[in-house]
Amino acid sequence: MDTAIQTYIETVQVNDIPWHRLTTTYGRATDFPEALDVLWNMESIETVDAAGEALELNIEHQSTLWHATPFAMIFLLRIFKKAQEASAHNAVAQYLAEQLVELFTVIAECIRDGLMLEHADPLPNFEDMLNEEYLWSEEYDEDEDVLRFEEDDVFPDDLFFSFYYYSLQILLLAIPLLDTSDEGEAKLLGLISANRSV
Repeated sequence: MDTAIQTYIETVQVNDIPWHRLTTTYGRATDFPEALDVLWNMESIETVDAAGEALELNIEHQSTLWHATPFAMIFLLRIFKKAQEASAHNAVAQYLAEQLVELFTVIAECIRDGLMLEHADPLPNFEDMLNEEYLWSEEYDEDEDVLRFEEDDVFPDDLFFSFYYYSLQILLLAIPLLDTSDEGEAKLLGLISANRSV
């Protein structure tokens, strides 16, 4: 992996991302920081479930990834690592780690499916997806967003493929965290490994 890409993934902060200008399955990612914070804190299975479901529904839909997906994946990977480290003495952490393996598996399957199709090259850098030309309006207007989604070129080809490519780069960083003796983690590792030749 390119060093600059890995450095960005490892150092970018939640507040660096203009979530309110990134698209999701059902709108904008405005509420993502709050949901990610709930997962990070791992206070109860109920709160983790609610926040996790809100994120899951908005970063993937019918094998489609969204503009917010790779950015959410950065922080979900960090949360996964923390949950793994705490799972031996924290039932909520153990539950969250298992749920994240399932979510990462869905994302890996989307990437696999996307790679089977003809696609453009990704943007050169992870943060290029935050170039002003790709961000949506500063002020949210549902009607305007609906109209924009009806445009033929709502996501330029290189931007759209970047949702998949950079989500894969994050999953590649998860490889050292996966335990092949665990059935779910072994399946995820297999999917990531099959995709890594991109």
